[in-house]
Amino acid sequence: MKSWISFFLPNDEYKERRILYFLSEGGIILFLFLIVAIFCNKYFNISEETLLFVPIAIFFCYVTTRYILSGIEYTDIVTEYAYKRERKIILTRTFSFVVAFLLLYILFEGVPSSLDVWIEIIGLLFIVSLLWFFLSFISLNRSYKKNKELL
Repeated sequence: MKSWISFFLPNDEYKERRILYFLSEGGIILFLFLIVAIFCNKYFNISEETLLFVPIAIFFCYVTTRYILSGIEYTDIVTEYAYKRERKIILTRTFSFVVAFLLLYILFEGVPSSLDVWIEIIGLLFIVSLLWFFLSFISLNRSYKKNKELL
């Protein structure tokens, strides 16, 4: 069955079905959280920003975590050579992101004038790139183990 969401889903039927499961599970968790939030809002003073942000964050984190831990991202990684090559690609992508972010930041915002601003930029960039690298690495490891089991 084709829908507007089919545009965002992969062509692989197994991956598509698994992602739809993750999205529907996240939707159910989102729905349950909103029901709990309605009842909690009667007893606690919860701000509107929190009520809007937290459910979106829960949904996004749940779906992303399930996708990463499922081991379906790297379907073609079966040999140790392919695994090592993909690991290098992940490292290269992360490093490229760091360089591109710094260059674009300097291009649009200019060179930071104080040490505090440099520390904030480098700290944010370090945390984001480290998170991106580890999530990709975990997904690669899970996929590699799962693909080896299927052989």
